[in-house]
Amino acid sequence: MVERVVPEGGRQRRRPTKQGAVLSERLIVETALRLVEQHGAAALSVRRLGAALGADPTALYRYFRNTDALLLALADELIGRAQEGWTVTGDWRADLRAIGLRLHSRYQAHPQAALLAAHRTTGRTHETRVVERILGVLRTAGFPDDLAVRIYHAFVDQALAFAAQDAAALALPPAAREKEGEVWHAVYGRLPPGTHPHIAATFPLLAADMRDSGYPFALELLLAAAATLHPRAQAVPVGE
Repeated sequence: MVERVVPEGGRQRRRPTKQGAVLSERLIVETALRLVEQHGAAALSVRRLGAALGADPTALYRYFRNTDALLLALADELIGRAQEGWTVTGDWRADLRAIGLRLHSRYQAHPQAALLAAHRTTGRTHETRVVERILGVLRTAGFPDDLAVRIYHAFVDQALAFAAQDAAALALPPAAREKEGEVWHAVYGRLPPGTHPHIAATFPLLAADMRDSGYPFALELLLAAAATLHPRAQAVPVGE
C-alpha cells in the first residue's frame, strides 16, 4: 500500500461488495485475520484482501494508509478479543492472572497472526484500554507508581514473549510439530544416567511437562515475586 489517507468522514463505502457486504474497518480486519491464519504473512496484501472481500483493492485505502497500519489494527483486534468478558474483581493477583492467560490464549488461537503482531505496540483503542486497566489494578492494589510501572512492564513482556514463542511452535507444519515432540523421547529419553544424571532422573516429568506451554507457571512465579515487593509485604517483620 502507499500513503494515501481518506478523511474519516469519507471512509464509508455505500455500495456493497461483490459478496453483498458493506465494507468497513472491522470487516477488513476480520478478513485479514482469517487470511493470515489460512495462508500466513503473505496473505496480508491489498490484492488478496481485495479478492477476499470482493472489493477493488484501492478501496482499502479508505481505511488503512498502508499494510503496516492494517497489521497494527489486526494486533489490536487480538488484544480486544482477549479483554472480552474480563472484569476486575479487586483481587490484583486474580485479575492479572486472568488477563495474562486470556492474552496468551487469544494469541494461541491465532498463531500466524501472533507471529506478525505480538511484538508490536499498536497505540490503538484496545491496547490503550488494557494498559490503563492493568495499571489501575496495580495502583488500586497499593503498589507505588514506579513499582506498578515496572511490574506492568515485566507482566506484559512475559505474556507477549510466551505468546510469540508458543505461537511459533503452533505455526509449524504438522509434521514438523510432531518431529519436535519426538525429540524428547528419541534423544532425551535415551540419555544415560552416567552422563546426564539429572535428565535421566526427571525424564518422565520433563517429557510430560514440555508438552504444554510454560507460561501459566511462569506467570505464577511473576505474581508471587510481585507480591513480595508489595509495601504491605515488606512491612511485615521476619518471622511473623
